[in-house]
Amino acid sequence: MGNTETGVATRTEFLLPGPAEALGSLLGVPVPDLAGEGLPLLWHWIYLLDRPAQRDLGVDGHPVRNAVPAPPGPGRRRMWAGGRVRTLGPLRCGEEATKHTQVLSVREKNGRSGPLTFVVVGHRIEQRGQVVVDEEQDIVYRPSATGPSTSDGDAPVVPVAADEWSIEVSPTLLFRFSALTYNAHRIHYDRDYARDVEGYPGLLTHGPLQAIAMAEAVRRNGIAGGRRFEYRLTAPLFDHQGLVVKATPEAGSVQTAVRNRYGRQTAAGTLWPLDG
Repeated sequence: MGNTETGVATRTEFLLPGPAEALGSLLGVPVPDLAGEGLPLLWHWIYLLDRPAQRDLGVDGHPVRNAVPAPPGPGRRRMWAGGRVRTLGPLRCGEEATKHTQVLSVREKNGRSGPLTFVVVGHRIEQRGQVVVDEEQDIVYRPSATGPSTSDGDAPVVPVAADEWSIEVSPTLLFRFSALTYNAHRIHYDRDYARDVEGYPGLLTHGPLQAIAMAEAVRRNGIAGGRRFEYRLTAPLFDHQGLVVKATPEAGSVQTAVRNRYGRQTAAGTLWPLDG
């Protein structure tokens, strides 16, 4: 990785098919021709990963130093809020690729629970001398939990419709996705920590996992090619609540959404043609 003191982190690696094959097995989805067609939308998240030293991790599992972005202070919860991705060309396995990461903006705001820090992180992935992925991720740093988070409790289960895709969320799925993305955030695999320290009623389902599920729901509809995707995480999704995803074609776009088994929406996204 490049020098994070400059504010830009750079990583180059040879892309092997193993991580993509592992993700395909994890979600039960087909893996395309990785050397020709390249990686499906958002699958670049399992490549060119930051691998911080153990000594640089904080109590929650996130790095507290030598990282981009650097946390704004101790005791703040890091949440992935959404992002925007443009796919400008195929990202192929069997070749080297380089990712450049930098903080694009930082904004402070006072919320009901205390100070909030909104950080936009930019990623640019290059291969064969061209930018093939251009991405912005929205990160929010919030104060530590002050009480238990709410759950849907005894709300009735909403049946899975014919045009929806249900993914069974289990501790093993969350643990394996954490391992695949080198994500040590304890809210995804340490139930005691998630409950007793951060006040959650269960393990948190990763925001990136929900976003990938939305992109995969679009791929299941046979839509492919150059595109741009904008998504946001709207509510926490816990492991006991399942994951139900839907993709709905509209004029000029595809609308995607994730809900829990009780009908509460937890993520939404829109996919357009690259020039849309």
